[in-house]
Amino acid sequence: MTRLRSIIILAGMLMSACSPPPSENVVLLPVADDPTISFRVWFKVGSQCDPAGKEGLAALTAAMMTEGATEARSYETILAELYPIAASYGASVDKEMTIISGRVHRDNLDPYYELFTDAILHPAFAEEDFERIRTDMINSIRKSLRYANDEELGKAVLYDFIYEGTPYGHLDMGTVSSLENITLDDVRSFYRAWFTGQNLIVGLGGGYHDTLVFNIQEDLAALPASEPTQPPPPEPASFEGLHMRIVEKDCNATAISFGFPIDVLRGDEDFWALALFNSWFGEHRNSSSHLYQVIREARGMNYGDYSYIEIFPNGGRRQMPPTNHARRQQLFEVWIRPVQHAHRHFALRAAIRELQQVIENGMTEEQFELTQRFLGKYALHYATTTSRRLGYAIDSKFYGMHGEYVELFRREIANLTLEEVNAAIRRHLQFSNIRIAAVTSGAEEFKRDLIADVPSPITYETPKPEEVLEEDRAIMAYPLNFTEDRITIIPVEDVFD
Repeated sequence: MTRLRSIIILAGMLMSACSPPPSENVVLLPVADDPTISFRVWFKVGSQCDPAGKEGLAALTAAMMTEGATEARSYETILAELYPIAASYGASVDKEMTIISGRVHRDNLDPYYELFTDAILHPAFAEEDFERIRTDMINSIRKSLRYANDEELGKAVLYDFIYEGTPYGHLDMGTVSSLENITLDDVRSFYRAWFTGQNLIVGLGGGYHDTLVFNIQEDLAALPASEPTQPPPPEPASFEGLHMRIVEKDCNATAISFGFPIDVLRGDEDFWALALFNSWFGEHRNSSSHLYQVIREARGMNYGDYSYIEIFPNGGRRQMPPTNHARRQQLFEVWIRPVQHAHRHFALRAAIRELQQVIENGMTEEQFELTQRFLGKYALHYATTTSRRLGYAIDSKFYGMHGEYVELFRREIANLTLEEVNAAIRRHLQFSNIRIAAVTSGAEEFKRDLIADVPSPITYETPKPEEVLEEDRAIMAYPLNFTEDRITIIPVEDVFD
């Protein structure tokens, strides 16, 4: 440690006893026995701020800050300096939040802090980094999203479908044409406009000293002082009936997602009730949840079936709910993991029928009590690290909530009644007006079958109990009531072009 830095830290320690408390722009999660320090700097900017025709600009700007050179160091030099201290930093961009995050052992704080703040304060925005990162983003759409992950493709199509015409209505990384339309000057201008000292919240967690709180506030105050105007909350267009977008693709199975906007946000009175319902109905990767039991366990149709009351990106790569995707508008979503093409019509019917039944009949006392006990313990897994707890703390700042989130979640779940849960289900969920996305081959045939509402019988390689077969007869004839004007087909090569 340099003598000057030691003097600064000592001065900070002496000042901390008499200095005012941290500003409202700081979220602190001290954990004295954690030898690491977690950083999450939240800039109040996201893909909703992308200019028309330049969608992906927020994501590209953040990537250049964390995956490119600074004015003082090449990107190769940065990686070389991070390697021996076993640390890194990166960016995540959602509709309303950009998070610059990282974690380091406190013994290596000084060199890491210099690199971390340098990336935020002095990005070089070099031409070679711009071309590399933009090309990577374009290839991620053209090659990875379109051809390597049908499940994520289907969910991305659904999100665009639900939010089209609003600032939420495009991929965070934009489209191929919009990325090609972005210039390096666009990136520099976007950075100056949105990455300002008045547009951020600093999050610190772990075994940090109070001095760090003051240092990072003071250092990031060097950013421009302007406070940009935030876009208004999105207002998704209302619609009636079932609407579907089918992506025509040469694939071996059909991926389906469906959903609709809801007006409940985390912390609202009905949020906790819907959270309990959702855990019973389709908790992510939970084999005991209802949809999983109906579609996967009883019938062996696919790998899993899940539901959500908040956005849940990259579900194939995570077990627990993600943090720092806070939004002013959320959705209810069902994810039907790929099924055989012959079973796609049946699977869609089964999922919507189950949703209708729970809306009309509610959860039973037994289902409610079992889920309530389960969630009281399972929620402890939501935030098992300081970094994730810090992520939840920042989300709570977004939603105006107070207290440690997991503790609050468990307390609210424990205080619920069955009547409150079933009333919230009836208030906020429905099964008549739904947007659906499917990635499949033989899209025209699928469309014809849906419009005609033809029966969709299912066959099994092994015998099934009579109660399953009896239910199958009801599912195969369940009416979906599609009309031709409510189904569109898109070739995969045109998706997000």
